[in-house]
Amino acid sequence: MQYAHKNYDVTDFHGALLDIIGVMNHPRIDETLLAAADVKLDQILFPLLITIGRYGPIGVVDLADRVGRDYTTVSRQVKRLQEMALAQKNPGGRDKRISEVTLTAQGEALTSSIASARQILMNEIFADWQEEDVKQLFRLVRQYAQGLEEKAHPKE
Repeated sequence: MQYAHKNYDVTDFHGALLDIIGVMNHPRIDETLLAAADVKLDQILFPLLITIGRYGPIGVVDLADRVGRDYTTVSRQVKRLQEMALAQKNPGGRDKRISEVTLTAQGEALTSSIASARQILMNEIFADWQEEDVKQLFRLVRQYAQGLEEKAHPKE
C-alpha cells in the first residue's frame, strides 16, 4: 500500500542514519567501548554478545540474520562464546529441535559493564543538548525503530 499523501524527502534523514550506522559499526568504536568497560573480548564476538543480551533467548539463524552474518559463521562464534562461559544453548521454548542462545550470568555481567560504559560515552555527546531535545530524539528514534522492526520481522 502506498502513502501518496505523505511524500517526505528522506534524503538527509537516510544520510544521517548511514552516518550513524557507519560510526556504530566502526571497529574503533567497539575498541573504545570495550576499553571503557574494561572488557577483554574479541571484537568479532562483541555484536553477538550484545544481540544475544538484547533478544535472547534467540535462535542461531535469527541471531545471524540480526547481525548480518552467515549462519555457519555465527554458529562457530556462538561456540566460542560458550567456551568462554558467556553464552549457553538450550532447547527452544516453542520448538525443542531448535536451540536458543542466552547469556550466562558471566555474559550478563559483561554486557552490564558495557552498558554502563555506553551510558557514559553517549551522554558525553548529549552534554550540551537541551533535556527535552534528548527525550524527543529518544522517543522518535524508538518510534522509527519500532516501525522498521515491524516491517522486517512481522508478527506471525
